Amino acid sequence: MSESEQTTAPAQAQDRKPKRRRRKPRRRQSSGWDLRQFQVPAVAGKWRFHDFDLPLPLMRAIHALGFEYCTPIQAEALIHTLLGGDVVGKAQTGTGKTAAFLISILAYFLEEDAPNAQKPGAPRALIVAPTRELALQIEKDAKALARFTSLNVASVVGGMDYQKQRDNLGKNLDILVATPGRLLDFHEKRDIDLTQVEVLVLDEADRMLSMGFIPDVKRIIRHTPKKEERQTFLFSATFTEDILELASQWTHNPAHVEIEVTVENAADIDQRVYLVGDEDKQRLLVNLLKQESFDRVMVFGNRRDLVRKLDDLLRKAGVSVAMLSGDVPQSQRIKTLESFREGEIQVLVATDVAGRGIHIEDVSHVVNYTLPEDPEDYVHRIGRTGRAGAKGVSISFVGEEDAFSLPEIERYINDKLPCEHPPEGLL
Repeated sequence: MSESEQTTAPAQAQDRKPKRRRRKPRRRQSSGWDLRQFQVPAVAGKWRFHDFDLPLPLMRAIHALGFEYCTPIQAEALIHTLLGGDVVGKAQTGTGKTAAFLISILAYFLEEDAPNAQKPGAPRALIVAPTRELALQIEKDAKALARFTSLNVASVVGGMDYQKQRDNLGKNLDILVATPGRLLDFHEKRDIDLTQVEVLVLDEADRMLSMGFIPDVKRIIRHTPKKEERQTFLFSATFTEDILELASQWTHNPAHVEIEVTVENAADIDQRVYLVGDEDKQRLLVNLLKQESFDRVMVFGNRRDLVRKLDDLLRKAGVSVAMLSGDVPQSQRIKTLESFREGEIQVLVATDVAGRGIHIEDVSHVVNYTLPEDPEDYVHRIGRTGRAGAKGVSISFVGEEDAFSLPEIERYINDKLPCEHPPEGLL
């Protein structure tokens, strides 16, 4: 960072700016591009990526992605991770945690040469995620941030082309993103060697716990270097006793970073609750989605059979729709997500399990056809919209069956939701 930039950095950044670990630096030049092309003014109370003195190829990618200021989880995590420390982070989807750990990993690797004895299939960084969709999204984000470097990124996930993944393991790997089952499968066949892992990331640890993956994760970790000899990041949307106990087993003197994303501070989301009879919900949904102002919408239902029913209903009504649930084959789920991201599909109907951990920009509306049974899922659902400073709308249908869930949600978010009858013409 230049002298002029140092004098304009936030006071907070000057007080706490980390001294980065440096060993054998690689070339930091990024051909045809320099930091003068990425001007971001200092703002009191905000961290810029400039304030961390990141390698130039990484800054070029950050600029290309349109990032300027760090989110709270990114700033708080990078303060510790760029020093080489472990982090246990409490953060929900949509807070920027993926970029937080990827930027740290890439900065570290760009400033340290790969081991001379690195073998094919022996990743230097291992990122373990509970679902295929989340793992593939992390891989996509990693490749975007590494686009101006020579670092290699790959993934191994279930339900995808096995041989193609195996072929990718024949190369020198810098970052490997994996789901537990497929990773263990390749490891048992000796296609993957985990003894050279320098950085281990466990993402959405609470979901891995609830989905029964912890025994597999423990087996994976046993094959990596000791926790004192690697850097470990663990992220979870909740800090239960079980998660904190696992964190103490897997991390070494970690910094604890907690970023609460609640409805109270989701100022960019206009929350509405429509009181409606259960028998009128279908008509209300169809009429609502035919409004021209609805660009990219996620509709949540509590059960797979309900999602199938809503998908069929909207198709017959001429709405551009697709569904995302455990019943949909993996290859189709990936195509569906890409079509939704590209705007080829207007409405995505999903269950909570299928919808969590998926990062999709520019979701204009979230519709809760039924209120979730777990109040925390309400926050996860509406967090799909109103991201990155954009305005979003959340609309919840509350009928007789939802009446018991509403008070629990209001207690959880410590706020009263405005209830009203649907606008005239929608029923």
